[in-house]
Amino acid sequence: MFIAIVDLHTTAADRPVALDRLDAESPRVRAMPGNIAYRVYASRADDTAITIVHEWADEASFAGYQASESFARAGGALRPMMTAAPVSRRFHAELRETVA
Repeated sequence: MFIAIVDLHTTAADRPVALDRLDAESPRVRAMPGNIAYRVYASRADDTAITIVHEWADEASFAGYQASESFARAGGALRPMMTAAPVSRRFHAELRETVA
């Protein structure tokens, strides 16, 4: 499994617009081959912070997402709102179990 955690910042005024853009793109990302999960979080402690958690079957699937129109569209909408460069941490992980 490949996991990417992306942290980004906008102004407090722009954050609702950025969240709406990410929410609009979510169904397309979730439908992509290899996508396991795509979650967007608004920080409760910082009204400028957004975190995106991606889970992909493998790194190739994530690379496909990065080459997609969806990624380009979201980036084109979000980058002008960002107050700093986004930070992306990427991990290879092994699922040990799912407990329900």
